[in-house]
Amino acid sequence: MKHHTTLIFKEKNYFFMLLGIAIITLGFILMSGGGSDDPKVFDASIFSFTRIHIAPALVLLGFGVEVYAILITSTSKKDKTEENNSQS
Repeated sequence: MKHHTTLIFKEKNYFFMLLGIAIITLGFILMSGGGSDDPKVFDASIFSFTRIHIAPALVLLGFGVEVYAILITSTSKKDKTEENNSQS
């Protein structure tokens, strides 16, 4: 009985997944912070350009990279020929 342990994704897919996670994390880090320790004091830094525009765009971009990482197929002609030979 032969067991083949193969990964679902290729190395290229995992690279893009890690890249997407890094971009999402950066977006959330940029979104965090601001505000005041005293709830009675208003701090206008929560409305900065970075927190309102750049950080959410980075998070969405990161999710887009994740979708791309899942959907790409990294099969080359060499992989296809090996696959066809193993099926024969």
